[in-house]
Amino acid sequence: MTDAQETAADSSLRTTGGAPPDDVETAPIPLLEPREGIPPVIADEAALAQVVAAFAAGTGPVAVDAERASGYRYGQRAYLVQLRREGAGSALIDPVACPDLSGFGAAIADAEWVLHAATQDLPCLREIGMVPAELFDTELAGRLAGFPRVGLGAMVESVLGYVLEKGHSAVDWSTRPLPEPWLRYAALDVELLVDLRDALEKELDRQGKLDWAHQEFDAIASAPPAPPRKDPWRRTSGMHKVRRRRQMAVVRELWTARDRVAQRRDVSPGKVLGDTAIVEAALALPVNVHALAALPGFGHRMGRRQLEQWQAAVDRARALPDAELPQPGQQVAGPPPPRAWADKDPAAAARLSAARAAVSTRAEALNMPQENLITPDTVRRVCWEPPAVVDPESVGAALASHGARRWQVEQVTPALVTALATR
Repeated sequence: MTDAQETAADSSLRTTGGAPPDDVETAPIPLLEPREGIPPVIADEAALAQVVAAFAAGTGPVAVDAERASGYRYGQRAYLVQLRREGAGSALIDPVACPDLSGFGAAIADAEWVLHAATQDLPCLREIGMVPAELFDTELAGRLAGFPRVGLGAMVESVLGYVLEKGHSAVDWSTRPLPEPWLRYAALDVELLVDLRDALEKELDRQGKLDWAHQEFDAIASAPPAPPRKDPWRRTSGMHKVRRRRQMAVVRELWTARDRVAQRRDVSPGKVLGDTAIVEAALALPVNVHALAALPGFGHRMGRRQLEQWQAAVDRARALPDAELPQPGQQVAGPPPPRAWADKDPAAAARLSAARAAVSTRAEALNMPQENLITPDTVRRVCWEPPAVVDPESVGAALASHGARRWQVEQVTPALVTALATR
């Protein structure tokens, strides 16, 4: 970053945002271009070894990004990995051609990895052997610093004064070869990521939040992989319309059959059969292919063989004995939905109302989203089952037991002690 850019970045960080006055002329914001042009896509082991060596010899943090093919392919695997480091430049790696990047991960293991919205990319990076020991999340940093818009493009523009190219975030990154405009877009995603990190670090330090940010980053880096979701079919869009257990069984059978087909064909499940069609079939309980074909989502474009496989799933659900039908509600640990608290436990409902107001006030004072100050789930759990003796020590311990970081405990405990005393 040049001195002029750094001055502009610092200035923008010190302002509260908004449009400039009408009588002030502003220069057009420049469109960012790759400093060294678009790097070639690494798609063989020899080229990969050269890039690994270059990045191992580089200095400072490593900017990391990954592109998936959500909505096009099955799962959330990476189809392009972008990296940049001082002394090494930028690299674009094809993880389909080079599926094992554990050697690359090891080569930069001692460096801080800079990602934007790290929790979105870490699962697919882990699949190819890239796991950071230390990271800096520029999106989360923006949230903690109080930025109203924390998308990468918005932050690069407001903090660094450049415009990123738009329009390729939702394309099919499994396409081969990747078009040059897409590669330009991908390379630019890491072009100024370290510069953004440095500017945000200064701002977090100025606000006294840098240690808080590092606690959050450490928690992300050390978090284990998320366990498989229990009964994922229950998350079918429109599931709230399905009331009867037999209908739920139809959703389960169709969802499972669709998932097998999608995995085998490596396409997004929604491209195989839409959630709306699954719910329609569950509500109608069609008795044959003809009845199924008359439902929305199973129209004339669907072939006979496809209709027969979906009808077979419906028939399996219809034939299940009552004892094997799914239960109406998924058993989940923790308190009931807040809307039920007033009837089940009025005192808990009063505590929750007071706690939410207290958290909102504290978050506003700290200029950050409430969910980053403390997760709503943590607040609900502590309000539903508060400590037997409500004092700073017991409330702090309860928050920590639910995963709150040290800084969150320090900031939230005083407000929650008062709220939990509500009767």
